[in-house]
Amino acid sequence: MIDNEPKKAIIKQKKILEMFKLKIGFYSASTPITALSPKRFRRAIDFLQQQGVRLTAGSLTRKQDNYRSGSIDERAREINELIHNDQVEIIMATIGGTNTNSVLPDIDFAYLRCHPKTFVGYSDATALLLAVKTQAPQCRVLYGPALVASFGEWQPFVGMTWHYFNQVITTGSHQIVQLQGPKFWSDERLNWENFEQPKEQRVNAWHYTKQPVLEGRLIGGNLNTMYGIIGSKYFPQLSSEDLLLIEDAEKDAATVEKNFAMLKNAGVFNQIKGIILGKHALFDDQGSHKTPIEILLEVVNNPQLPIIYDYDCCHTVPMMTTPLGAHTIINAQTMTAEFSDF
Repeated sequence: MIDNEPKKAIIKQKKILEMFKLKIGFYSASTPITALSPKRFRRAIDFLQQQGVRLTAGSLTRKQDNYRSGSIDERAREINELIHNDQVEIIMATIGGTNTNSVLPDIDFAYLRCHPKTFVGYSDATALLLAVKTQAPQCRVLYGPALVASFGEWQPFVGMTWHYFNQVITTGSHQIVQLQGPKFWSDERLNWENFEQPKEQRVNAWHYTKQPVLEGRLIGGNLNTMYGIIGSKYFPQLSSEDLLLIEDAEKDAATVEKNFAMLKNAGVFNQIKGIILGKHALFDDQGSHKTPIEILLEVVNNPQLPIIYDYDCCHTVPMMTTPLGAHTIINAQTMTAEFSDF
C-alpha cells in the first residue's frame, strides 16, 4: 500500500503558502508604461515574483493609444475588472501620468463598498486613491509604490522600497506600524531601462518649521494631480485634525507657486492641522534660488501652521509607503512615521 500522507502534507503546505501570497493586480490608468518601457516592466515583474507575489495583469498591459494606454472607457474597464476579480486583493498602478481623473465617473465604487480592496500608487494615481478614499472608505488606500516605476528600480533602492511596502501591507487594521526614514536618498534621472551607473546616495534628513512632531489623520498625495479633482466629490473633506500630505516632481518654481496658491484660494490651509511636504524630485527653481518649502511658506503666509518637509513618500527613491486616512505621528527629528487605524 502506497503512503500518500507525505504527498498530502506537501500539497497542504503549498496551499498554506499560496494563501499568504500577496495577490496584486496592476493597471495603467494614464501613461502606457508597460508598452513604453518593456525592460523595466519585465524587471519589476521578476522582482515581485521573487518576493512571492502573485500578479494579475490588467487588460491594457503592453497596449498603447498614443499618449495613454487606452480610451477612457477601456481604462475604467481595466480597473473595474480588477475590482471584480476575487483573485485580486491589491490593485496597484504601474505608474502615474496625467489623466487618471478621466476614469473616475466610471469606476464601480458601489461594488467596492461591499467588496473592499487595497489600492496602491502615487503621482497621478492620487486621483483614484482619493476617489476610493472618499467613495469607498472601507478600502485600504496606500500612497506607495507603482509597479513599473518603483519595482523596476535597481538595488539598493528597490529593496528598500519593497521593505517599506511590505511593512505596511502586512500590518493588520488594528495594529500600529512604525517606519524609520531611509539613511540616504536619490532623485537622479538614471537607469530607467538599462543600468548606467550607481545613483548618488544623498545623506537624508527631514526638517520642520514650528514643531518637530505632528499627529493627526493623514490625507493627500500628488499636488499636480489634485488640481484635476479639487472641488469635486472625489476630493476629501478636510478637518482641523488632518495633516495634508503634498508632494510633486519635475515641476518649476512658477508651477509650484500656482499649485500651492490653488490650495490656499480653495481655503484648504485654513481647514487643516499641519502639512507634510514630500521631497520634490528634480525641482527647477528657474534661477530664483527658491526651494519648494520657501515658496510654500510664502504662499501660506501663516507661521502658526506647522510643516514637516522633505518626507520620503514621493518620486525620490527609496519610497516610504504611507497609508492615507491613517492616524499618523511623524517625527522630523527621529525621522520616524507611525501609522494606525488604516
